[in-house]
Amino acid sequence: QVQLVESGGGLVQPGDSLRLSCAASGYNLDYYAVAWFRQAPGKEREGVSCITSSDGITYYVDSNKGRFTILRDKAKNAVYLQINSLRPEDTAVYYCAAKTYGSTCVQTPYSYGYWGQGTQVTVSS
Repeated sequence: QVQLVESGGGLVQPGDSLRLSCAASGYNLDYYAVAWFRQAPGKEREGVSCITSSDGITYYVDSNKGRFTILRDKAKNAVYLQINSLRPEDTAVYYCAAKTYGSTCVQTPYSYGYWGQGTQVTVSS
């Protein structure tokens, strides 16, 4: 059984940092692109970042460049999202998602077949 489990969210203050984790079981993330999405209340799910499998190329939404870093840990079969200088507008449920075919990143969430349950990030003073 394939499972993606996110962790690392929480209530933080503006300017703080968080590292979100996505740990996989029953599925080797090394072979597939993995992305992070987020969904704020009343808004559509949006892509945040993605990392390819073959060569580790990373992608970020322009507005997040410089604050977000996506990383793979092959030994732990995990992908991380480091978020620095958190802002209130970063408040959302963050999901990791893995493709079931292909190593390249795409923006549409419909291309990702496996999803975690999400982890809440709340940025508030």
